[in-house]
Amino acid sequence: MTSAGADAVALTGSDEEFRLIVAECFGVEKPTFQGEGPSCGVPALFIRLSRCNLTCSWCDTTYTWDWSRFDPHKESTRQTVADLLAWALASAVKLVVITGGEPLIQQPSLIPLVRGLLAAGKRVEFETNGTIAPDPALLVDGVCFNVSPKLANSDVEEDRRIKPAVLEAFVASGRAVFKFVTRTVAELDEIGALVDRYGLDPVYVMPEGTTPQDLIAATRVLADAVAARRWYFTQRLHVLAFAERRGR
Repeated sequence: MTSAGADAVALTGSDEEFRLIVAECFGVEKPTFQGEGPSCGVPALFIRLSRCNLTCSWCDTTYTWDWSRFDPHKESTRQTVADLLAWALASAVKLVVITGGEPLIQQPSLIPLVRGLLAAGKRVEFETNGTIAPDPALLVDGVCFNVSPKLANSDVEEDRRIKPAVLEAFVASGRAVFKFVTRTVAELDEIGALVDRYGLDPVYVMPEGTTPQDLIAATRVLADAVAARRWYFTQRLHVLAFAERRGR
């Protein structure tokens, strides 16, 4: 480990003090890239945390929260921040994506992890559903948030998936982009209402789909209408490249 890496691990304190419930880590052994949002196509490492506070009907990572279908003891492990840092710092890749599930459920232990990654020269992107406000300790240079408020198509009650004060906090941070998963042109009006109500900017629209065929079809349905609104359009590049394989 480099001296910068050793210093980063030292920042985490006691192994016993800082632990995270992790679903999977990938990108070191088999290189991959960020598949969505403003860093789409950028080489990336992924730390996918387990547990979520929502139950979206189209979720493609149900193994992080749906214990009626999956065994949490088989699908997650408790890992120390020091171990996660050692794993990430074994790679020269600069971008580390912390995703889930909903990663901000575990913020206390994320703070030392992020500090260690930044100290070693990494940058961090969080993938979050926008229902939990970020700790001020995470609002620092080198960290950004891909905030994905859920629409009615998620089949989650509105008061669970839309938290006005949290969205306002992300807007005020200046470190967030807002990414919406959608299927139809009609749903763009729902996005537009949220954008206007909370001043969300910039806005990324992403077609929903877990197969290349579904994504291509949804892209062709949505493209003209998204372009007309002058919003960004993002793909799910990992699905196009690797289909439904986990860990890519």
